[in-house]
Amino acid sequence: MGSRFPSHQLSSGLYVSGRPEQPKEKTPTMSSVAMPYTGGDIKKSGELGKMFVTPADGSRSRKSGPINSNAPMRTGSFSGATSHSGQLNSGNRMTSGGAPGYVSMKKTNSGTLNKHGEPMKKSSGPQVGGGNVSSRQNSGPIPPILPTTGLITSGPLNSAGAPRKVSGPLDSTGSIKLQNYSVVNNQAVTRINQCDKYSFRKSFPRTIFWSIILLFLMGFIAGGFILGAVHNPILLVVVVVLFAIVCVVFTWNTCYGRKAIIGFISQYPDAELRTAKDGQFVKVSGVVTCGNVPLESSFQKVSRCVYTVTSLYEYRGWDSKSANPEHRRFSWGLRMLERHVSDFYISDFQSGLRALVKTGYGARVTPYVEESIVVDIDQSNKDMSPEFVRWLAERNLSSDDRIMRLKEGYIKEGSTVSVMGVVRRNDNVLMIVPPPEPLSTGCQWSKCILPASLEGIVLRCEDSSKIDVIPV
Repeated sequence: MGSRFPSHQLSSGLYVSGRPEQPKEKTPTMSSVAMPYTGGDIKKSGELGKMFVTPADGSRSRKSGPINSNAPMRTGSFSGATSHSGQLNSGNRMTSGGAPGYVSMKKTNSGTLNKHGEPMKKSSGPQVGGGNVSSRQNSGPIPPILPTTGLITSGPLNSAGAPRKVSGPLDSTGSIKLQNYSVVNNQAVTRINQCDKYSFRKSFPRTIFWSIILLFLMGFIAGGFILGAVHNPILLVVVVVLFAIVCVVFTWNTCYGRKAIIGFISQYPDAELRTAKDGQFVKVSGVVTCGNVPLESSFQKVSRCVYTVTSLYEYRGWDSKSANPEHRRFSWGLRMLERHVSDFYISDFQSGLRALVKTGYGARVTPYVEESIVVDIDQSNKDMSPEFVRWLAERNLSSDDRIMRLKEGYIKEGSTVSVMGVVRRNDNVLMIVPPPEPLSTGCQWSKCILPASLEGIVLRCEDSSKIDVIPV
């Protein structure tokens, strides 16, 4: 007795209800096989390589036009096929209608012949895979032989036509001279000269200085006249005392004026960039990061700097040479100075905003960055520092019997710096630019310090070699 519900038997012998499932057609699947690396070899390129290989029997050689013994010689070039033209021997014939005659299968290539009268084989590309490919003649310049990787490299070629390897250490003298040349001639880098260094004599107004000298000269003349006429030395004594006081004040400012200016910069209140107005003179303290042109220190080769200074001093004795025209005896004189600064960024400690400090492109900058002694050279340890001797040779400086001292300072990326300048806002870009007029420090009566002027952007940083920098 049959059942109302259809059933079928599985391959295991079990009966289950329902109709058997219809076999589904398998959809074609596509599989990709990784192509092996050929290294530029045509033999290993499969079907693609066959397109560029010409059989050696010359069956695919292409002839064009009727060729007779008086036919002019022609040269041609075809892409992917062999091209032949020129004269055949007198026994080769072909019917005018293109009917099959008999033509010699000996190929004659156009061009120069060798001493046996046979054409010379020419090729204008890399010959890979043996003599089957060497029978081709292609036009065009001969490219250099590619290395095994197949990459096209630039640079000089060796005698085999392959790129010459120049790996390994370069000449230190040439690389350093190239770097120094690029730094000095880069418009984005400002080179600070010796005349930009602080000096009380240069910062003090010359008109006031010569007026004081003229007043004391008149006082000495008047005091001497009264002393000779009336025998009263009071005026002369007063003039001498005042002159001594002025000399002491000038000497004090000459010796301690730099420390007083550094104290003025440290006591100047910090401003917040978030609330600073456009055109406001501010002092900002924060962490610096390099701009588009990072610098490198000259002697110690400290990279990623925004400011570098290297100075060479010489001690002058009684009969030794002077380092500069103003060098006095029994003192240290500056012989050479290298100071460079470029644009950098500073992140404000108070607001967290970042501003671009425009110290490059010839901007006026007054740096107060501490330097540390790197090398001390005298007669006893002259040959103990070959790096210093090499450094002198790179700058064409003599190292004869002189007592020298090398100092170096820098502002490395991540250092804490104080910057004084004018705020500029331009299309959501916050910048600090040099002020149009110098900043006066004013009189510091408690320290007997006369006013001094600070021109351009003021940079203040302690000795970066003795403090830890913040990684950025």
